[in-house]
Amino acid sequence: MSTYKIAVFVGSLRAASFNLRLARALEKLMPADFKFDYVSLGDVPLYNQDNENNMPAPAAKLKQQVADAQGVLFVSPEHNRSLPAALKNAIDWGTRPYGTNCWAGKAAGIVGTSPSAAGTALMQQHLRNILAAEGANVLTTPEVFLQFHEDLIDDQYNITNEGTRKFLQGWIDRYVDWIKKFNA
Repeated sequence: MSTYKIAVFVGSLRAASFNLRLARALEKLMPADFKFDYVSLGDVPLYNQDNENNMPAPAAKLKQQVADAQGVLFVSPEHNRSLPAALKNAIDWGTRPYGTNCWAGKAAGIVGTSPSAAGTALMQQHLRNILAAEGANVLTTPEVFLQFHEDLIDDQYNITNEGTRKFLQGWIDRYVDWIKKFNA
C-alpha cells in the first residue's frame, strides 16, 4: 500500500485543545506514507434512532471517513472519568443502522493527555471496552497516559521533552506496525 489513511478523532471540541495539539505532534512523528484525516465531531448531531435510516450528512461523512481509512486514532481527554460525549456519539453513529458498523475490523489506537497526573487512563479503558464490543482491533500496549504541561508541545507541534518524544515515537512505531498488520 502506498499511503495509509488514518481517521483521527480528537475527543475535545475546544479550539485550544491539548489533545488536538497532541494529535498534531503525533502526526509529525508518523512516517511519510501515513496521512491523518481529522474527523469533525462538533457538527455531528446527537444520535437518534429515528434518524439512522436518513442519516444526517455529518454522521454519514464520519462513517465514510472511517470506511476509507486503513486505521483510526483516538486522541482524547477524559471527561468525568470516561470518554467525552462527542466521542461516544460518533461511535454510536458509526454502528448504525444495524449491519453497517464501520468500526468492525478496523485497526485502532488510543492516546490522550490531561493536566491530571493520571492522564486519561480511565477514558482509555472505557473506550477500549466500547471499541472491543464493536469489533475494532485496538492496540493495547504500550499505553500512553500523558500529563500535559503548557511547554510540552511548542507552537510548531514539536514535543519539547526528549524523553517524552522518544516514548511517543516508540508508540507511533508500534501503532504503524499495528495498522500494517491489519492491512497486509
